[in-house]
Amino acid sequence: MDFEYNISAPFQFNPIKHHLLFIRKFISSKLEEGINLNIKNLVRELRHIGTSVMDIYTGDLSVDEIFGEVKLFLTSNGLSNAGLYAEWSGTGHNDFKTITLSDGSQWTLKYHYNKLSYVHLFPARYSPHSFRVKANTLKSAVLYYILIGKDFITGDDLNKARRFLGLSPVKDSADAEAITEMIEILRTGYC
Repeated sequence: MDFEYNISAPFQFNPIKHHLLFIRKFISSKLEEGINLNIKNLVRELRHIGTSVMDIYTGDLSVDEIFGEVKLFLTSNGLSNAGLYAEWSGTGHNDFKTITLSDGSQWTLKYHYNKLSYVHLFPARYSPHSFRVKANTLKSAVLYYILIGKDFITGDDLNKARRFLGLSPVKDSADAEAITEMIEILRTGYC
């Protein structure tokens, strides 16, 4: 069973990549599936995280609250259609705008070439209430937490989880430490 989440227009947003509370709910839903968990589907869902470095929002605003605040910003500034938004944000690869939400977090808005979902939204780099992480670190931590979940984390167990993702074994202690730290963040919600 795929974890359901709906992203309303005009947003392009990946909460499993950018929203810690959402990621923790995703993990909980997978743990509840127990023996009925489809590992193949889980791996497919995690592949949507990509392969780059990203920022994860750790604040208290829900995904819907973030959308609400951004939508209010767009409406208040006359940017509520794709053409006006594109003109404001720019459409080039390096064009973007940054706005601040009620909790002080900063969000990057880019133009996305889609008539309905033209606002690509993600936490700004080094924004308050966020941290940066490598995609493979996040994917490894999520998969470990769901499939293995032991408190005492070994390199062998980390590598078991990484095999499901087609990732090479962790050999570098810094990479193992980063994954272990991410697992703790997922467990506790604190970074």
